[in-house]
Amino acid sequence: MVLRIGKFSTQQPWRWRCLCQLPVISRNNFSSITKSKVTNNLDRECEDFLPWLEKKAGAEVSSKLYIGKSSFGRSLFSSKRIHAGDCILRVPYSAQLASHSLLPEISALLGDNVGSVSKLAIVLLIEQQAGQVSEWAPYVSCLPCLGEMHSTIFWSQSDLDMISQSSVVHKETIKQKAQIEKEFLSIKPVLEHFPRILKNITLQDFMHAYSLVKSRAWGNMEGVSLIPFADFLNHDGSSESVVLNDEDKQVSEVIADRNYAPGEEVRLRYGKFSNTTLLLDFGFSLSYNMHERVEIQINLPDNDALRKMKVEILQRHHIPACKDDNGFNSSWDSFLIKEVKSTDKKGKGLPQSLRAFARILCCTSRQVILENLDLNDLVLEAAQADGRLARLPLKNSSREIEAHEFLLSRINQLIEKYNASIKSLRRPTSLSCKNYALRRKMAIDLLTGELRVLKSASTWLKNYCPSLLQQALHSTIYSDFSE
Repeated sequence: MVLRIGKFSTQQPWRWRCLCQLPVISRNNFSSITKSKVTNNLDRECEDFLPWLEKKAGAEVSSKLYIGKSSFGRSLFSSKRIHAGDCILRVPYSAQLASHSLLPEISALLGDNVGSVSKLAIVLLIEQQAGQVSEWAPYVSCLPCLGEMHSTIFWSQSDLDMISQSSVVHKETIKQKAQIEKEFLSIKPVLEHFPRILKNITLQDFMHAYSLVKSRAWGNMEGVSLIPFADFLNHDGSSESVVLNDEDKQVSEVIADRNYAPGEEVRLRYGKFSNTTLLLDFGFSLSYNMHERVEIQINLPDNDALRKMKVEILQRHHIPACKDDNGFNSSWDSFLIKEVKSTDKKGKGLPQSLRAFARILCCTSRQVILENLDLNDLVLEAAQADGRLARLPLKNSSREIEAHEFLLSRINQLIEKYNASIKSLRRPTSLSCKNYALRRKMAIDLLTGELRVLKSASTWLKNYCPSLLQQALHSTIYSDFSE
């Protein structure tokens, strides 16, 4: 997604990197950085990378950063003191590998139905097959190989079973794998027209290249692009630094959002992504993710006498299905909630649409006529206000409490399931595969984060229901006293 800011546009990376070491590139003398400050983390295998890129760009890319090693793999560190507002990295468009640079004869055969990610994946495949002859060889040789990719589309079924409790990531992984295969089948006949530069490309080859683009490329006005050197910047969800495009000067740059001491790792924000997105598209997770989300899906009982009427009302008045910050679609009976941080009755983080759903769902009694009146009242209220159904609390406090106690019960059931899944993952195992251990850690991070969100919602609901009851009692007592 590209956001325009004056003559600049901010670029969100389509996705980022895996938490793994990258292959070796050539070595050379490293003299531009004070050695005493970087001895502990300098990556001497990458000493040639920045000089190569600056030669290709015909301009200085960065005088403030160097490539080093951190617990996240290769990273960028400050070579000198950096102040908030400093431009720390500037890469000309000419030194970026872009989707629009695909050979015209290939692009013409692909047509408009093939997206920018797939086109850049083909560009990458061409450069990979060219090997050392490619002008991009120093960069391409630094990209993770297939065995180093950890996004969930590369997970085995047993790996995916570890995160089956998280419905979104499991569902989206299957969906994305199917989409990549569909893309490959549509472009394969075109690739076969160019055996000299694209020989024997398999689905696995394409999936690897496609995932590299999704995890490392940024969106721009013409499609997507891979930005060498910027690839080494790791993610910090609380950072305000992003990649900016200056369309006039034809460069991408990064501005520091805070001060950095020499030798300190520099990061930026890929986006306000939950662990679901980080796992699915980037291949890593955070032990604590401030942008965590969890999906709650609630089905109307088949034996509800008013089921048909309720579905019709919900579909007519529900907020239209849309994508959240992570790019996931919501439907009228599923809700993505974030951590509920407020302690007051507003319950920020608990979607109004979810509370509305519960109010409609709990419009049940032994008298169907009265139920119809309740539903009609809610529809009338929506029509008289802003059109949003059950936006305000029910006038009948007992019904309002019933609706939120239903939500509390549903969330507590999920909490029990999450606790059981996490407990199972933490049990000792005889499996010693490095990838399995890493992915199990990612699964625990994901489920633990979503459990935190569920617990916050549960806590708020536990406080909300008694407060309503207290208000109702106070109102009754006051009414009796007035009489």
